[in-house]
Amino acid sequence: MDKDRDYCFLKLYEQLASLTQIVNQKPETRQIEKLLNEISSMFRLAKGVTHFYKNPGDEQRGVGETMISYDIGAENIKPVHTVRFVTKLLAITTMTVYMTEDEEQLTEEELFKVDLTMRTALAFISRNRLQVMAEELAFFDDMGFRNIRSFFRFLAWNSKPGDFNGMAAIQYNLRHFALVNEEYGRSGGDMVLKNHYKYIENLIGKGCMVSRLGGDTFVCVCRQTDLPELLEYLDDAVVLANPNGKTVNISASAGVFKIPDGYTVGNPNDIMGKIIQAYQIAQAGENGHIVFYSDMMLTMREKAKKICKMLPDALKNNEFHVFYQPKVNINTGEICGAEALCRWFHDGQIMSPMEFIPILERTSEICKVDFHMLDQVCSHLRKWLDAGKKAGRISVNFSRRHMANPDLVDQIIEIIDRHSVPHEYIEIELTETTTDVEFRDLKRVVEDLQEHGLCTTVDDFGMGYSSLNLIRVVPWNVLKVDRVFVPLDDEATDSARCIMFKHVIAMAKELGLECIIEGVETNAQVKILRDFGCDKVQGYLFDKPLPIEDFEQRLDMQRYDID
Repeated sequence: MDKDRDYCFLKLYEQLASLTQIVNQKPETRQIEKLLNEISSMFRLAKGVTHFYKNPGDEQRGVGETMISYDIGAENIKPVHTVRFVTKLLAITTMTVYMTEDEEQLTEEELFKVDLTMRTALAFISRNRLQVMAEELAFFDDMGFRNIRSFFRFLAWNSKPGDFNGMAAIQYNLRHFALVNEEYGRSGGDMVLKNHYKYIENLIGKGCMVSRLGGDTFVCVCRQTDLPELLEYLDDAVVLANPNGKTVNISASAGVFKIPDGYTVGNPNDIMGKIIQAYQIAQAGENGHIVFYSDMMLTMREKAKKICKMLPDALKNNEFHVFYQPKVNINTGEICGAEALCRWFHDGQIMSPMEFIPILERTSEICKVDFHMLDQVCSHLRKWLDAGKKAGRISVNFSRRHMANPDLVDQIIEIIDRHSVPHEYIEIELTETTTDVEFRDLKRVVEDLQEHGLCTTVDDFGMGYSSLNLIRVVPWNVLKVDRVFVPLDDEATDSARCIMFKHVIAMAKELGLECIIEGVETNAQVKILRDFGCDKVQGYLFDKPLPIEDFEQRLDMQRYDID
């Protein structure tokens, strides 16, 4: 009888050993469990429990994965043998088998066979769990999001012609996400990221994927039939921010590539290159915050390269000129300052700012132009002051790209002082449509400038996502209201635009901010502005941006005739 049982054990163990040594295939888990159950029954065992811990700390805390592959449901059981494996990665696997208290104890030979079976099973379980851990480390980040390697693997697995028929690829970034972290803390921000991610993951379903590149930037492959709903969600999503039900509205900048039928992914960077190009344009926002890739972008990319290549010589040859648009007091007609605007003269032609500024703003190259403009303005101011002209305060635009420069304020002051220009003659304009700048950096820069006696302006107020929060957090001197708020001729005073405009002006005054309105083009608008208590404007009604010679004539004139 013992020989029959030995033979039976050997046959079962041979099958177990064979199945547990298979690699690169899906393991026959059910068959393995069936063999373990038969061996457990053969040796009168009542229960088998396996634990897997990723590290010794998890083992001490009892935090791990528990598997019960065999249990006859008996009571009054006791542990009879335990095997513990520790891998080189310090992952720990343990297995304990139990018998009922009244059962005949295992003989030495039986214990040897039980131990051999347990070690074989543990080796298999450890290897499988380590493969899962390796998968997680390689293809998921520390928050559980699929990472860029996971995305590239997905593209590589679908590399045959036609695999991506009817599909689209997207790169997107959650806009102004720093505000969410500021308002709800890191835990609230993490919850918003995860809930936003899960919604998209559920929306696109199986056969598609979404991965996190880092921070609040993601890539996604979805079916084109799901694209309208997905883009609608990216444009304006309501996302849970804490367990108490508080929600936050989140929008995204997204670059989209609708993959043509028959498209072959020869290299994952083929897809990435296209969605990155569209995404970068979407981030700039000139053409909206959701941009579709097209072949035209290749032409635009070549143009951008050409612009960046031309820049060093353009700066060296003084091709960038300052044009000045006067700022006017509409009660007196007096010129009270001007905004300095950049114009590029190349090969005898003037290049429109829209041809080069958006391109340079995608890189730090725009910073060189800003400093060059400030240097010219200070040179002009020094000349005017020496000539006894009443110049007023000149505002100079600085890109948000400067926020990454810890020496920004020192460099601005060095240029101004080199020309011996009193600080009260310079105003630094920073656009409020900041997307990639932490408010604390912007606040630090504004406060440092003010400590040096420089005036600071929030430009284009009303165009950005975070207008009100921006003036709440950052202590500006001047609020420059965008033309979208300026009432139209003969517009009713109870229209939404007039009501909003009136309250913006009232709010600015109550906050102690100087207020200037841009884009004023008609006398009717001037009358409305006077009625609402706004007295400083700039716009084509008085003058377009002027070359220095024409602006100096305006300074000699000192004021405009007004009705």
